[in-house]
Amino acid sequence: MKITGKIRIILILSLVLLNISCDQISKRVVRQSIAPFERIQVYKNNFVLTKVENTGAAYSLGSDLGPFLKIFLLQIIPILVLMFLLKHILTNSKYSKETIIGFAFIIGGGIGNLFDRIVYGSVTDFLILDLGVLKTEIFNLADVSIMIGSILILFSAIFNKKESFFKESSNK
Repeated sequence: MKITGKIRIILILSLVLLNISCDQISKRVVRQSIAPFERIQVYKNNFVLTKVENTGAAYSLGSDLGPFLKIFLLQIIPILVLMFLLKHILTNSKYSKETIIGFAFIIGGGIGNLFDRIVYGSVTDFLILDLGVLKTEIFNLADVSIMIGSILILFSAIFNKKESFFKESSNK
C-alpha cells in the first residue's frame, strides 16, 4: 500500500510527537514524585528509579562549559541538526520505513532532551538498569528513543535493499 505525501508527513510528525510526549510525561511524573538522588528499587538492584538533573550531555559531558559554549554546543547545534534531519525525512520518500521510523525516534528523543535543557537548564534522568552483563548509566525515555532509532537505522543500513540515509548521502 502506497502512503500519500500528506499522510506520510502526518505519520512521521505523529511518531515524533509520540516520542516527545512519552518522554515529557515520564519526566514530569519523576520531577513531581521522586526527590533528587532518591533510589526506588522497582526490581531489586536490577531496575532502579532515581532522579538526577544533568546539566551536560551524555555522561554529563559539557556540564563544566561556560554559558555561551553550553548554549551553542548543547542547544543551538542540536536544534540545527534536528531541523535538518526532520526536513530531510519529511521531503525524501526514498528511504526505507525502518530508516524513517528510526530518524523519527531520534528526532523525538532529541527534542525531548533539548526541551529540558532550554526550559529547565538540565535534563532529567531517572532510570538505571543492571542486568549483570548489561549495566547502564542513568538515562531517560528520550535516550531510549534515540537508542531504538539508532538501532533501527543501523539494521536498515545493513540489511535493507532500499536506499538508506547513508548510501544516499555518500553518493552526493
